[in-house]
Amino acid sequence: MKTCYATPLIRAIILAALTLLPGVAKATVCVLVPHFKDEYWLSVGYGLEQEADAAGLELWLREAGGYEAVDHQISQIADCVNMNADAILIGAVSSDHPGLLTAIAGAAQTVPVFGLVNELHSDALSGTVGVNWRDMGTAIGSALAAEYPPSSAPRRAVLISGPRESGWVEPLETGLRAALKESSVEIIAVYSADTGLREQFAAVTDAFDAHPGMDVLIGSAPAIEAAMGFLAAHPDRRQPVLAATYVTHSVRRGLKAGKIAFAPFDDPVAQGRMAIRLTIEHMGGSTGYQRVGPNIRLIRATEPSANALVLSPPDYFPKID
Repeated sequence: MKTCYATPLIRAIILAALTLLPGVAKATVCVLVPHFKDEYWLSVGYGLEQEADAAGLELWLREAGGYEAVDHQISQIADCVNMNADAILIGAVSSDHPGLLTAIAGAAQTVPVFGLVNELHSDALSGTVGVNWRDMGTAIGSALAAEYPPSSAPRRAVLISGPRESGWVEPLETGLRAALKESSVEIIAVYSADTGLREQFAAVTDAFDAHPGMDVLIGSAPAIEAAMGFLAAHPDRRQPVLAATYVTHSVRRGLKAGKIAFAPFDDPVAQGRMAIRLTIEHMGGSTGYQRVGPNIRLIRATEPSANALVLSPPDYFPKID
């Protein structure tokens, strides 16, 4: 993963040049995300807005409404083009939906399009910001393998993740399963749902009802947040080890309290900032496809570094057009 693509001095020179060009200083970046029902995207949005404000760029920020809203996101791409956006950043609701890929390819003929966080299998992109979600899964699987080596007693795990069509679910599960081959942990069931708390809570309830003897629950941030609430309301239930597949405000609190064993941190605020910097470099004449992203860090329960994880402020909500 490439994480450094221009020094602060070079970015400052580009920004200074942009302010001297008529019309470019108020360049607009159209940002499309699946939804803000998951706190993760709030931190991405915060990074985007902070960096855009510092650079003097205008953001048009819109949410599709969920991972099933592919038609809505396709129409939003057309809106970005019609509003003469200078760049499009898209957190895709699907990695390979034919209609979405066609819309992206069409838009890319007139405006640069960049992938944001979620995997997007399009050759029309000018760049991508994000981590490899297989590595996120590997981080969780490796941590479990260290805790439960092959020689230890068998452990039954349930995975609760996002929708299959999203670009991060499949690679995450692939990395997780590969790493778990070196452990005594077996995934006995997988549940998929949109990553809103309501949808994930329903999946958590179904999982506990169907597999009351599970030893480990691996889940998206909303799933693990829901699991913590479920277990607090049902203290008589078996208390499985909880592992989150990424970090949000709720997961950070759970890590600090020792309720969550571990979670990989891919710095969503930094990803938002990186996305704006990448578009600025493109506006400054940078050519060629670039993929950039932060390093993944595994955060363990009660680890002091959990206190230092930077996420969006508690009262933050992005300005949505």
